[in-house]
Amino acid sequence: MRINKKVITAIITLISIFVLVSCSSNNVEKKDTAIKITDSYNREITLDKAPQRVISVSPGATETIFALGDEKVLVGRSNYCDYPEKAKEIESVGEITEPNIEKITELKPDLVIAGAHFSKELVNKLEALGINVAVLYGEDSFDGAYKNIEDISKILGKEKKGQDIIDGMKKKVADVEKKINGLPHPSVYYVVGFGKSDFTAGGNTFIGQIIEKAGGDNIAKDVDGWNYSKEKLMEKNPQVVVLSDKYNSKEGFTTGEGYKELNAVKEGNVYEIDDNMLSRQGPRQADGLEALAKILHPEAFK
Repeated sequence: MRINKKVITAIITLISIFVLVSCSSNNVEKKDTAIKITDSYNREITLDKAPQRVISVSPGATETIFALGDEKVLVGRSNYCDYPEKAKEIESVGEITEPNIEKITELKPDLVIAGAHFSKELVNKLEALGINVAVLYGEDSFDGAYKNIEDISKILGKEKKGQDIIDGMKKKVADVEKKINGLPHPSVYYVVGFGKSDFTAGGNTFIGQIIEKAGGDNIAKDVDGWNYSKEKLMEKNPQVVVLSDKYNSKEGFTTGEGYKELNAVKEGNVYEIDDNMLSRQGPRQADGLEALAKILHPEAFK
């Protein structure tokens, strides 16, 4: 049987197209998919692919990984990584500043994610053992929190989910600011520590900034850092006092010598808050802003 030359030519053309498409497809598959970020020590971190075994010694990073729905990659955590409750089921590798290097090595992580209190010396020790480390902590602001979430979501290949979280946080922040706009700002003292020494959130701290953003007037806005004096506190006599809900400190504060004479104590304006929502760089910081704003301006949230 004779085959028409035109038919043969057409078949050859189709085969050529198929080969070209296949080659092109293979090239796409082999395309460099390395993940690259610059961490907080200005080190370029490069991973061949999204890590499947992660140890987080940063509570904010742990919360972010859970919020991304990728907690299955977590094989280790720090003692302080306690939210959500399910995080406590993950094996601990010890303290944030002094984790158990031997335990970390045993868990064979693809990546260790650390935060602000993780020293360069620890980074060097782990990298000498062939363990990848990314130290991630942003500037003390909501933008810093957004950047952390963005970096972690990129590492895990969850960029879309990460952006959804950031967008949700921005919306909540904007909603809070809208609700309290134009309301008077009560004077606020935020208790970090009290007794022998007094500590609060100065004007250059993120918590200090959140107080202002939540519609309060931080009495310590004129100082930097965390140190404060009892004399200044008595002199400024704030309308509202806010302290952590974790250490049964409200009773100690409200009955303490000197503190019990404050107007906020006498008028029953001493409140507790989950301070982790304010201090940990992660998805709950917008919730922390809202919780503080509700304390200062409950009428705006009815």
